[in-house]
Amino acid sequence: MNETAATTSAFTPAEIESGRRLFAGDWQFAWAASSLETLPPARGLEIAFAGRSNVGKSSLINALTGRKALARTSHTPGRTQELIFFSAGAGLTIVDMPGYGYASAAKTKVAAWTALIHAFLCGRANLARVYLLVDSRHGLKPTDDSVLDTLGQVAVSHEIVLTKADQTKPAELAARIDATRSVLAKRPAAFPDVLVTSARTGEGIPALRAAIARLAAERSRMEGKP
Repeated sequence: MNETAATTSAFTPAEIESGRRLFAGDWQFAWAASSLETLPPARGLEIAFAGRSNVGKSSLINALTGRKALARTSHTPGRTQELIFFSAGAGLTIVDMPGYGYASAAKTKVAAWTALIHAFLCGRANLARVYLLVDSRHGLKPTDDSVLDTLGQVAVSHEIVLTKADQTKPAELAARIDATRSVLAKRPAAFPDVLVTSARTGEGIPALRAAIARLAAERSRMEGKP
């Protein structure tokens, strides 16, 4: 069994279907925030996608929502310079966070993004999980470690998603998954498993949708909602 099949098998058919329905709506741009003062009101459930510049956040969001151009994709690192919010009006909001590690902008601007991201992670009460995207061709880097440190310190639920799996040879991908799991085992605040995806082929997208649907269902139960 390949890694994607193994990951998908962690979810029931009902959860896979719930994930499909969750993302079958009409997803649209909802808000852009460049500072804490311009953040939208905290309503419903939010999940955020973080990762190094050019890791494939926008492409993954487009694949997840079934939209070709919902999130802007670019070959220029550092193009996303704000917190971008997307919603389908179903009580779930996706947040596309600025990429880190490289940006074609002044250091003062990058510092401002970094401060915004940290403040958002620390103070967003309805932020249910951060999905940290890691390029499967390269694995975790020191810049990822600092973000994982921050996520652990602020006690925000987080999980690693390996991207661009179609561009990584199977043996290398398996080794990357094992190495990532070993790192996570030393970080008790991190979700222990790893999701493997390809925005280009759709690999792992049903499992990621199911994971988010499960998270939404668990949060609803915690809040006593039907």
